[in-house]
Amino acid sequence: MAAEARKISDTSARSSASLMDEAINLMHLASSAGAEEAEVFGLSGRSIDVDLRKSSIEMASQSIHRGLGLRAVVRGAVGFSSTSDFGRLKEVAISAVRAARARGGDDEWRSLPQSGEVSTPGDVFDPVLDVMGAEEGLDLALELLDGCMAIEGAEPVSGGVAFVSGEEVIVNSLGVEVSERGTFIQAAIEAISRGSSGDGVATGYEFGNSRRKDLDLETIGREAGQMARRSVDGAKAETGTFPVLLSPVAMAEMLEHILVPALSAENVQKGRSPLSGRLGQRIAHEDLQLVDDGLLSGGMGTSGFDDEGVPSHRNVLIEDGNLLSYMYDSYAAGKDGRLSTGNAVRAGYSEVPRIGVRNLIIESRRPFDLLAETSNGILVNGLIGAHTANPISGDFSVEARNAFQVVDGSLARPIRSAMIAGNLYDLLSQMESGKDPRPVGSIITPTIRVEMKVIG
Repeated sequence: MAAEARKISDTSARSSASLMDEAINLMHLASSAGAEEAEVFGLSGRSIDVDLRKSSIEMASQSIHRGLGLRAVVRGAVGFSSTSDFGRLKEVAISAVRAARARGGDDEWRSLPQSGEVSTPGDVFDPVLDVMGAEEGLDLALELLDGCMAIEGAEPVSGGVAFVSGEEVIVNSLGVEVSERGTFIQAAIEAISRGSSGDGVATGYEFGNSRRKDLDLETIGREAGQMARRSVDGAKAETGTFPVLLSPVAMAEMLEHILVPALSAENVQKGRSPLSGRLGQRIAHEDLQLVDDGLLSGGMGTSGFDDEGVPSHRNVLIEDGNLLSYMYDSYAAGKDGRLSTGNAVRAGYSEVPRIGVRNLIIESRRPFDLLAETSNGILVNGLIGAHTANPISGDFSVEARNAFQVVDGSLARPIRSAMIAGNLYDLLSQMESGKDPRPVGSIITPTIRVEMKVIG
């Protein structure tokens, strides 16, 4: 799974007024145009991107980002419009109000969120990243390449480094007025290695992401090369039911495509979640905890507020295997007569909010050293086809990537070809957690061990 990060949408527009001033101005223009409620979401910032191809730097670029998105509410119906041209704010306001009126009313709408007390999270802004330029980006990319090429028999294929510094603002007509500065950096590289016969090849992939300039780029490159090198000359897997160790990357992909959609209150309300009506019931192993923490220090999804301006906090979704809560934005919360859980997220100012995770964390009261305690099984480092899983039924059949046979607590031969299949909701009840939690985008999970079908 590619490293995920909150995006700042591309535009080169600039303005002398502050982003907050422009957001407040647009909100008032929407009210003047006939909006009963109005909300403005704004992003402003700068990004550096360095792309790698094989052992060379293919391209380096710097972009300036600035824009506003407006939601205007008329009789419960929401209209949306966005812009990067701050000279056209009146047109944006009129457009959003017209769109709301064209939709008619919505009896299930309650309101935009009210203002609340916002906490200040830790490690979301790094002044070093804030001032870094393209030259520093090139140096970091070269460190990534150096690490990969230090592994004999491995060659870099593609990759890159990107870092962003920016500001987010949210205002609405019910009193929300919040802003926050943030930074993040991400790096990734894919390597290739050829087998002893020269015919077969294997690939390896590694990445890192952080809110601060603390990534070890050489180590990331080296681990990608080592993974490719270890994966050559693999054999076909034996067919049967075995203990399967899903690495943090593989487990995060499974959660992202199956469990996360099932925990969305919108999907629950629309009958698209098998977890509907199961609050308070046991759905997972008794040691399993699942928490979504919008205030996690240094988390990729961390902010003092969500993308509707609702104050962030720590939400316990599953405790001792029992389902305690779904994830809500303001609209879904209004339909259930409750408050938002602070799970409104956006990919940029040109999109409306949707329900999503902030920092989803799998924890266990009894973690194990899973590799050492597995006598015969398979370790899977990544998945191909996780997006094809069925989030309603929970069924999946995916290809194991960079898989290895585990014998007596150690990695044995690499596995060239294997499919794994099962049902995630059935597997929840038998999940055993490792002691190696790792952030994969906005999901933090250790290695997980389950019994499942392996097809060689």
